[in-house]
Amino acid sequence: MKKIRVLHISTAHPAQDPRIVFKQCPTLAEQYEVYCALPHADSNRSNTIHFIRLPYFRRVIWRALFTSPYALIRGLWLRPKLVHVYVPEFLPFAFVFQFLGADVIYEVQENLYKKMHFKTLNRGRLLEKAFYKIDQLARKHCYLVFTEHAYLNTYTELAKPHEVIYNYPLPSFLEPFRAPYHPSPTKPSFFHIGLLSFERAFDTLVDALAQLKASYPEFVVHLFGNRTFTDADLARLPRFNEVKANLRFYGYTDQREAFRYAAGATAGLALLKPVGDYPDSYTTKLFEYMALGLPVITSDFPLYKQVVEQHQCGFCVSPNEPTQIADALRYLIEHPKDALAMGRLGHEAVEKHYNWTMEARKLLSFYERVLHS
Repeated sequence: MKKIRVLHISTAHPAQDPRIVFKQCPTLAEQYEVYCALPHADSNRSNTIHFIRLPYFRRVIWRALFTSPYALIRGLWLRPKLVHVYVPEFLPFAFVFQFLGADVIYEVQENLYKKMHFKTLNRGRLLEKAFYKIDQLARKHCYLVFTEHAYLNTYTELAKPHEVIYNYPLPSFLEPFRAPYHPSPTKPSFFHIGLLSFERAFDTLVDALAQLKASYPEFVVHLFGNRTFTDADLARLPRFNEVKANLRFYGYTDQREAFRYAAGATAGLALLKPVGDYPDSYTTKLFEYMALGLPVITSDFPLYKQVVEQHQCGFCVSPNEPTQIADALRYLIEHPKDALAMGRLGHEAVEKHYNWTMEARKLLSFYERVLHS
């Protein structure tokens, strides 16, 4: 029997986006013929998913003017039954698919109503007005997927069914990178993956690391992710020069390369300040560190404390208090048996509660509901 054809489109996500490329598309490929259009995608990388390479522009205006029309033209030839959209800028083009008979799912991965004001790129009154208008149309005409339950406080009175599908880790993907917990007692290393910004407490972390350096001068922090700050911004941090030599910036990196550096780490870092939608949203790396068997150091948001304190898998600290962060780092270095136990408990919690298996079932069930409604 011929499989139903579905098309996933993002004009902004990277070609190695973990949720799209390693979780959702492979899950769906078991039952559907899956096409996935992403910037710089490798059309030869998979036998089960058909990737379409899109051009990439940092600014949303160029993506709307060039990338989106190109994706629309490529997609129309496919005649998909369902189109799954990951960015609001493509929604006006997705309505063309809808006009031709396709169902459209719009996936909300961040609450822009709470985050728009501190974006440093792709913001402005005209863009904000365009987003609000397009987003309102999506509520009326699209099926919606949310990555966080808290987004439903903003997205109310939806015209069509919706589903919350958390971005929990895929254990089979992470297991090859889980190493025995043997951190160095004298040259500790710490691991971070994800966006680097001052909203994500990088400035506070610098101060905390400067305090830690008095006791452990040879520590290393492996930092994977794009930076929203410049070298000049870093230079203005009062204590950055004290720890500059201890920091390793790798930029955005395929997770299959980045997670290799987690081996031997003392802890995984997942700090965010209470701005935007951060207090209401799980940070995916929290669960990824747990899956890798690393103790976690994260923010003291009630949402995070429910996980970390319940499973005793790390520390929740104030993202504005460097001394609390430094004390947590120091404790894990000096109490390796406790740290080992935290990592083990975190790994067990992911296996039992916070993994992609249940979310995959929800995704498949939601697709069935959309396609047969």
